[in-house]
Amino acid sequence: MAILTETGGHPEPRGSRSVRRPVQPGTLSPLDKFFKITERGSTNSREVRGGFVTFFTMAYIVILNPLILGGFSPDAAALDVEGGWLQATQIAAVTGLTAGVMTILFGVVANLPFGIAAGLGINSFLAVSVVGDVTWPEAMGLVVINGLLIVLLAVTGARTAIFNAVPRQLKAAITVGIGLFIAFIGFVDSGFVTRTAGGPPVQMGDGGSITTVPTLVFIIGLVTMGILIARKVQGGLLIGIIVTTVIAIIVEMSLRLGAGGPDNPAGWHLNAPVIPSNIVSLPDFSLVGAFDLFGAFDRIGILAATMLVFTLVFTNFFDAMGTMTGLAKQAGLTDKRGNFPRLKSALVIEGVGAVAGGATSASSNTVFIDSASGIGEGARTGLASVVTGALFLAAMFFTPLTAVVPLEVAAAALVVVGAMMVAQIREIDFRNFSIALPAFLTIVTMPLTYSIANGIGAGFISWVIIRASSGKARKIHPLLWVVAAGFLVYFARGPITIWMGG
Repeated sequence: MAILTETGGHPEPRGSRSVRRPVQPGTLSPLDKFFKITERGSTNSREVRGGFVTFFTMAYIVILNPLILGGFSPDAAALDVEGGWLQATQIAAVTGLTAGVMTILFGVVANLPFGIAAGLGINSFLAVSVVGDVTWPEAMGLVVINGLLIVLLAVTGARTAIFNAVPRQLKAAITVGIGLFIAFIGFVDSGFVTRTAGGPPVQMGDGGSITTVPTLVFIIGLVTMGILIARKVQGGLLIGIIVTTVIAIIVEMSLRLGAGGPDNPAGWHLNAPVIPSNIVSLPDFSLVGAFDLFGAFDRIGILAATMLVFTLVFTNFFDAMGTMTGLAKQAGLTDKRGNFPRLKSALVIEGVGAVAGGATSASSNTVFIDSASGIGEGARTGLASVVTGALFLAAMFFTPLTAVVPLEVAAAALVVVGAMMVAQIREIDFRNFSIALPAFLTIVTMPLTYSIANGIGAGFISWVIIRASSGKARKIHPLLWVVAAGFLVYFARGPITIWMGG
């Protein structure tokens, strides 16, 4: 069998972790020594390429986050309990600022090729379920508290202990589940998979057929990237993204499809690939510091506010844990137990990202599964994250350019990388059903519920119950019992909130 290597996702013999190159003492540059580039079997150019690819597949967040949290007018924005709303241009500025600073910090401190930005699950939760009861500053205050609690858990070692308690085969299942999840996201974002009015929950295209040109561009990108990677072309993902974007620009210039919407179902799903007339724009940082730390507790009561914080912490905690597990395994940086270098530092900085996201009103920032695209391109160190972060900071001033790469092109890269990550399924012993069922539930729950945390919860609970009932209770780490009980509360948080009068 083969596993993904540190040379861009191509196979190497099972059991090896990275390509070690013989280096004469004193021949490494300070940059190489600091980031351990050669030690991890990478090169400067590969790290830079990976950083660019990660940015290209994450750049949509600068466009999408403002549309989720805010809008360009009150009637097109999520209104809080007092009728307040967030301006999209301000959200775009703080989204790029927070993602840039936190991704660079993560790269320097944790030395891992993971990009950090506003998490899509939590920002949607805030816009749909939270601000109807509190103001936007109060909602962001809850996000800050959530981040502080996560940092506390990481600093005290509790977060690391929980990470280490997860069985190796469940960690492999988490990686596979994330692979299917990001592939499913790519299929949905491209229009290759859509909802149905009745019958099955999803379908291919429209009525089982591919009917739109943007979805066709996605397929072209998917095939192009697949061929380049199969032929082991250096920079295959990056080349594929660039080539497909050029095709998309030509298509848009010819057909004038425009951005999609209810009145234009054949358009591009988020942004039309058009070269902007105005390239530079000055960012507005008015939302930095616009949060109220304890206002929500006064407005809706301690119990209700505490339940919201609990939901944020659980989602943030386990989404990040699962994402980092999957990314580290894909990069070949994990040991036999599934742990990776500078684990504690990574967990602390990720928690700081949640604090920073709330403090800037960008929503909780967390590690992005889209970072898998840069890893698939060969990134193995924090240098790639520094490149990605620098591009996010530049994006604050070149926001119009971030809209050039259409979501359909980024979606193709996600599907390709998802295929790479699913290869970890060989690590799971499906002959042992007490392992097979929890692993299976972990894998399928993530894409089917659109949540990494839900998949981890289903896996933890079923692992504890089935393994214990099979006479293996003594082999279950005590922390798994605690976390499984916590997930039971998490899954029942709706009735619990009603019972508490929230």
